[in-house]
Amino acid sequence: MAEPVITVENLGKRYRLAHAPRADTLRDTLAQGARGLLRGWTGRGASSTEDFWALRDVSFSVNRGEVVGIIGRNGAGKSTLLKILSRITEPTAGRVTLRGRVASLLEVGTGFHPELSGRENIFLNGAILGMTRAEIRGKFDEIVAFAEVERFLDTPVKHYSSGMYVRLAFAVAAHLEPEILIVDEVLAVGDAAFQKKCLGKLQAVSQSEGRTVIFVSHNLPSIRGLCSTAVLLSEGKVQVTGPCRKVLEVYQHGLAHSAPTSVPTPTAELRDRAYVTGVVIENQSAQPCSVFPVGMPWRTRVRFRVEKALPHIVIAIGVKSADGTAIQTAWHPPCDLESGDYEATFNQEHVVLEAGTYAVIIGLSQGSHNLQQFEAAHIDISGEHAIGYYPGTVGLGLVLNSMATRLLKI
Repeated sequence: MAEPVITVENLGKRYRLAHAPRADTLRDTLAQGARGLLRGWTGRGASSTEDFWALRDVSFSVNRGEVVGIIGRNGAGKSTLLKILSRITEPTAGRVTLRGRVASLLEVGTGFHPELSGRENIFLNGAILGMTRAEIRGKFDEIVAFAEVERFLDTPVKHYSSGMYVRLAFAVAAHLEPEILIVDEVLAVGDAAFQKKCLGKLQAVSQSEGRTVIFVSHNLPSIRGLCSTAVLLSEGKVQVTGPCRKVLEVYQHGLAHSAPTSVPTPTAELRDRAYVTGVVIENQSAQPCSVFPVGMPWRTRVRFRVEKALPHIVIAIGVKSADGTAIQTAWHPPCDLESGDYEATFNQEHVVLEAGTYAVIIGLSQGSHNLQQFEAAHIDISGEHAIGYYPGTVGLGLVLNSMATRLLKI
């Protein structure tokens, strides 16, 4: 039986959260400062604290040559796990055993010095990975060709765009022959062609070169196409591990019965004008949902409150791809609204997205003045092929008013 190259045993990571009293006014701020001085004299703490376990009792193992997907909702503990595997942070409990050289790509520019050129950073990263100068020189041309930054090779990387950063960072991590390669959602920064190129490289290093890859992504089709096994995290714990297809089925089943959304707390200015109070994403049966097969219609209901009569109120919805590209947008025509609560419904039927993960953006404005704009949720479109029209394939980048809208006072 092959010895695992990664063994995670009863892993836990605890953070201590401090809760300071909120100060909304100058009087509150001064009173809070006075109380802080008194606490200092009496020896009492200035704020309360609580323990938060980002990971708890996490155990799994990875064999040589496996490509393992780490999946889960935002806040599930994925990034914390990768930081521990990359030796960026120490665990609070349990242990991790790594057998081999590790290269990590957790965020744009990981391990780069901004004042050094691309050429110098290649050698710097190689040295950090424990490679000799001769080994780095042997891979240098392949790295530069893959990253497509030859023209800017002697330019300090602080002048690189985020796309150039990630191209060079991935090229270094993938070509300098680590036994274990850890990649976070950072690949979403690159364009579609580069993402495809990177996924092909990850498959090559695992299948033909026998290296182990740990891959985190919200893009479920990429996980499905690349990974042989998967680990599903939920609230810092392992919910299920096993063959990738079965783990994804468990994950999607859970998502299909819920659609987590977030709405920011309105500012004092908005509370005097208008603000969004709730967002619901659902299927055509009015069931909350965030996973839709390719070709299935979906809709979003946005509730908002108008505090006083305002003219030219516009409520809008946008959809962005994983790399931040605007795919489509829709809005209800401007209305003069009285004070009260309203609900806008956006129904998606005619434009169908290809498989992937998308961010749903909500916007509320008055004429040309933007009141609110925020990312409310993510949706996953699952399936092997796109049905209908996907604007990214023809370079248009945006479909306008592609959703039927309705506005009601509630």
